[in-house]
Amino acid sequence: MLLAEAVEGLAVRPGGNYIDATYGRGGHAQAILERLGPTGSLLVVDRDPQAIGHAHAAHGSDPRVRIEHSTFDRIGSFAAPLSANGILFDLGVSSPQLDDPARGFSFMRDGPLDMRMDPSRGASAADFIATAPAAEIARVIFEYGEDRFARRIARAIELARAVAPIATTAQLAELVARAVPTRERSKNPATRTFQALRMHVNGELDLIGRALRAAVGALATGGRLAVISFHSLEDRLVKRFLRDAAQEDPVWRGLPGVPESALPKLGLVGRAIHAGQAEIDANPRARSATLRIAERVRP
Repeated sequence: MLLAEAVEGLAVRPGGNYIDATYGRGGHAQAILERLGPTGSLLVVDRDPQAIGHAHAAHGSDPRVRIEHSTFDRIGSFAAPLSANGILFDLGVSSPQLDDPARGFSFMRDGPLDMRMDPSRGASAADFIATAPAAEIARVIFEYGEDRFARRIARAIELARAVAPIATTAQLAELVARAVPTRERSKNPATRTFQALRMHVNGELDLIGRALRAAVGALATGGRLAVISFHSLEDRLVKRFLRDAAQEDPVWRGLPGVPESALPKLGLVGRAIHAGQAEIDANPRARSATLRIAERVRP
């Protein structure tokens, strides 16, 4: 989503060094590679083993491409400081993950209640709701799903799991639908709960904060950072981080002799960009996409 706008925002140079920190199924990576010359390089990162398998199949023989199976907050481990001319983050869950019932991300098709970006690591969503106290489940649904019925849903989960395990997406979606007394127009009542559980299981907001800090450390002066987010929690975090990095450290505000370390590291590039109607018509998921771009202004 926002493929052309994101790649344009990176201002790709033929001989530059770029990082696609969320490879997915490689749409952005391919677009970057089409602009790179033989001396350019692209580091692709993803925590999803299926995405990494796709990257190896598509680009494993390209000498310009380096592939790393990892969470995107570790890009600083793979890129030399101040070396990247552009870094792209496409946050959230990818369409292939949503469309595969076996991954358990969506209530649209029944499947195991997993939701892990990397199914080989950590506890699944089913594990979490089977063992967490109802108060913790309510906190997660309210904090990450912004659902005012979080306590009702958590109580319904607590009662249901006492009878039998909640192991599938269909079970959870049906349970939430019974627990929620009102309906949002054009939105399944389980939407917020599924979003919240996915974000919690994968530690998404904490990862984003660490990843943005790592990206600033990896960017060369004049390098671009492009971030695509898909809901208010992500975008709020990104917007605040970029705004703060584009300002002088408030501790030194109004004082003379501001040290280099306290000066702004980023400059904002234009306004937030949203998908056009043609892209939304082709892919309704693009309706919520927001792209923000910034540039490293000093070492």
